[in-house]
Amino acid sequence: MQKPLPAKGTQDFESLQIYKRNYILDVIKKNFTRYGYFPLETPSFEKTSTLLGKYGDEGERLIFKILKSGNFLKGLNSAELDFEDLSGLGNKICDKALKYDLTVPFARYVSQNFNELIFPFKRSQIQNVWRADKPQKGRFREFLQCDADVIGSKSLMQEIEFIYLFDNVFNDLNLNGCIIKLNNRKLLLGLCEILECQDKFSILVNQLDKLDKLESSKIKDNLKIKGFSSAQVDSIFDLISKTKNLSSNMDFFKKFYEKSSIGVQGLSELEFIFNHFSKQKLLISNLVFDISLARGIDYYTGVIFEVVQKDKSFGSIAGGGRYDNLTEIFGLNETSGIGISFGLDRIFLTLDELKLFPEFKSKMVKVLFTNFGTDYYEDIIKFTNALRNADIIADFYPDSIPLKKQLKYANQKEIPFVILYGEEERKSKFLKLKNMKSGNEKELSLDQIISKFKKTVIL
Repeated sequence: MQKPLPAKGTQDFESLQIYKRNYILDVIKKNFTRYGYFPLETPSFEKTSTLLGKYGDEGERLIFKILKSGNFLKGLNSAELDFEDLSGLGNKICDKALKYDLTVPFARYVSQNFNELIFPFKRSQIQNVWRADKPQKGRFREFLQCDADVIGSKSLMQEIEFIYLFDNVFNDLNLNGCIIKLNNRKLLLGLCEILECQDKFSILVNQLDKLDKLESSKIKDNLKIKGFSSAQVDSIFDLISKTKNLSSNMDFFKKFYEKSSIGVQGLSELEFIFNHFSKQKLLISNLVFDISLARGIDYYTGVIFEVVQKDKSFGSIAGGGRYDNLTEIFGLNETSGIGISFGLDRIFLTLDELKLFPEFKSKMVKVLFTNFGTDYYEDIIKFTNALRNADIIADFYPDSIPLKKQLKYANQKEIPFVILYGEEERKSKFLKLKNMKSGNEKELSLDQIISKFKKTVIL
């Protein structure tokens, strides 16, 4: 009989994994609070009208749609049941979808509650999202995103603050070698304007977004296939080659973008940020300019971020950017926003492989009461609860099976101490505490056992 498996692209989490995930989450939450980003939650699914049309063609096809309740074919005639156009059919029979990200639902929430909110409005959000992507290491169909956003300010101080927030989180996780990549969508728009290929902007963004997965030669070929000339492709990659050091190539970039007002604006914004960090150093991260960074989601309009860890190849572990027009889709104009997102699963994999997690033995059961039969169960429950009430993690074996099997269970669970309580112990009013590693035993009162565990037991 074949074992049942979870749905492809999803995960089960056992206790140690949950402790490790919570360790990361605690660090992220602490820093969100420190920076004034307070929690918000939105539903796990939204109306399709809320989500569709916000992520571009690549993102759109990864949205998990939910069939209309009841008879989802009601009202459709045979001509509308076009199985040649599955996307169009899906839009007719589905009216809800699982969240693709946390940013669009946040923009919907802000637009809906505009009159009650105080701007600039800051929020953090830690919830699952779903994408019908091809599962692979570090990429899942259900995963937890940890977002911080602020809506209602165009100040570049927000971009600078998020860079510090990235740095603080990775410093608290002791994650050396983090590279915070920075670009500006306005530079990519300006590039297309100068090369006279504005109609191919989405194609350029889509292809540049694949540079971490495909060789540059493959991206060059793809761009040519999709209508870019060889000269345009050469100009694009010449520009990319000069982004390793923004300061030494600033004159080149200024000259290149002088014919594009939006390009000049984008370059000026990046220059402002890099000038700040030339005077104020980060704790643990490296900040670099990368004009090939594209962030393949349609709603980004300005500065964009992506964080990678130099020793690992899981892709980005965090990202984000400025979005000026997202709330306009929901009827709220002139309300610029910016946000970042930490990828919990990829941070988990990175910390695990680099062995950066702390020990979690403090979360384990410290002592197990063995069971010598129903005559003792009331005392065992009472003693176990006394330890628990003293904040000592304790448990009891529920069944009266041979002692050898109970001790084997304790060893398998890596429980360091067991307490033997039988007729002899009941008469003496002492409990027998056994160290499972050394085999040493000692008779102690319940109060003495509690006191020793409070001080760390050594037998």
